[in-house]
Amino acid sequence: MRATREAVEGNKVRLSVEVDEAEVDNVLGQAIRTLSRQAKVPGFRPGKVPRQVLEARMGGAVALRVEALREAIPDFYARALAEAEIDPISSPEIDITSGQEAGALAFAAVVQVRPVVPVPGYAGLKVTVPSLTVSEAEVDAQLDRLRETDAELVEVDRPARDGDQVTIDLHGTLPDGEEVVGADDLLYEVGSGRLVPALDDQLRGSKVGDVLGFDAVVPDQTSEAGREVAFRVLLKDVHEKVLPPVTDEWAAEASEFSTVDELRADLRERTARVKIVQAQLAFRQGALAALAQLVEDDQVPDVLVEEEEQQRLHDLGHRLQQQGISVGQFLEMTGQDEEEFLASVRLQAREAVKTDLALRSIAEEESLEVTDDELESELDATASRLQLEASVVRERLTRAGRIAAVRSEQRKTKALAWLLDHVEMVDEAGAPVSRDDLRVDQSTEAAASAGGPEEGVGGVGGGADEASGQAVAEPGARVTYGESEA
Repeated sequence: MRATREAVEGNKVRLSVEVDEAEVDNVLGQAIRTLSRQAKVPGFRPGKVPRQVLEARMGGAVALRVEALREAIPDFYARALAEAEIDPISSPEIDITSGQEAGALAFAAVVQVRPVVPVPGYAGLKVTVPSLTVSEAEVDAQLDRLRETDAELVEVDRPARDGDQVTIDLHGTLPDGEEVVGADDLLYEVGSGRLVPALDDQLRGSKVGDVLGFDAVVPDQTSEAGREVAFRVLLKDVHEKVLPPVTDEWAAEASEFSTVDELRADLRERTARVKIVQAQLAFRQGALAALAQLVEDDQVPDVLVEEEEQQRLHDLGHRLQQQGISVGQFLEMTGQDEEEFLASVRLQAREAVKTDLALRSIAEEESLEVTDDELESELDATASRLQLEASVVRERLTRAGRIAAVRSEQRKTKALAWLLDHVEMVDEAGAPVSRDDLRVDQSTEAAASAGGPEEGVGGVGGGADEASGQAVAEPGARVTYGESEA
């Protein structure tokens, strides 16, 4: 089999495929043996039905050949994709040009591929990252969080304010008098917003013995608008959280350090590490977001956006199912309606595709290639993860026409590495940030890079893990025979 490619208008490629007569005869023989086993013909055992009988039942020798070619062409097409190194993004339109009735087979497949989009200015991108400086106020905040665990509640005779722990009786009724909320001696932190948002507004400034009344709309599964509930609250006591004094004695009891200075030094170091991880993530996300902005909307194929959108919805549905949450419950929890949610997913999908296309364009512009050895290493790594032989993974990917996709994903990974090596980093004040400042130790770098090199770049394109199933789905095809379609 031989395959050649040529670019045609509209980000499409015309793939011309020639299959030798001997290979066609082999395919035809396999089809006849399969039909012979499957056919139920009186007087013949399964597998023993003569070819002439099968041809008669199929409508003649040509009809039998057409059926055999119809079954074989998807495999020929997938092999041709691998040979010509084409990574399609849509199903092909296939036209048999010769060999339908006899001899060698020739067909052409026109398929859409990713466009090489212009990304002007990608080499001069600048990304702002959060400051790496740890202020004393931030150390104080960490110290206060630690003190919170040892705080004492002291009853106070003053109006309630944020942070106080109060004991309340809380009851809510519907307009028809039905009580839907009822709780006595409920311990509640003012300002936490854990219950009804209006509750905190009522409690602030209230004193022990006050009876508070207010109306609020609460979520309800039977109504998108929710239900209006009349609340009545009795404030029974107010307790203030008193933090322990910051002394060496407290530091020794609350931590592994014997002095406050040692504890503060540790908190400062921990906060610095967190800031580095945050800066690393912000740098990566900022670089990708800035890159996506260089791609115009009209350069993005709708088929890729729709594919990415469906994949995101599928992944979300799977995660929700594992947690026992319905889509409706998820929307209610996040305060979104279905239309708003789908618009958000669609926007995220478009940005992901923009990033994906831009990275592939950088790979072209910078001539970032993947060697055969690098491809084999990737297949070996995939096989190891899947506990399969590398030859099995390669065979499945080749059969599915996905070898080019694997190589393309590797090029994209190289493009991402190139981008992160060349984007300029500045802090919030505009001062340059050195990449050395974002390196502390292996544990910090591992935490920052958790998720793999392609996380957040967009799942468009697939990769070697598509070989993980027992069978890889063959690429869809629309086959035309002259003026007819099959």
